[in-house]
Amino acid sequence: MVYAVLLLDLKLTDCRSLKEKRGMLKPLLHKLHMEFNLSAAEVDKKDVWNESIIARGLISNEKRAVESCLARIPSFLRKYFGEIEILSYSIQFI
Repeated sequence: MVYAVLLLDLKLTDCRSLKEKRGMLKPLLHKLHMEFNLSAAEVDKKDVWNESIIARGLISNEKRAVESCLARIPSFLRKYFGEIEILSYSIQFI
């Protein structure tokens, strides 16, 4: 069994408050859950209004399936959430 976590360091360019940040992250997390069926949460930079670190977890029987699914997420975000800049991302296997 393979456990993996995708960490995304995001820049929310149009946010001017924590309320706006929540308003941008909630639909993003929901759309990712609906599209990829992944658990997701903001794990760091919670008090910074224009940045966020999001983690997504995935468990599978095959490492290749995990890599394939998690590798599609950054391009999905760029396509549907253009106002959010991906500063960096990494996939960690546990």
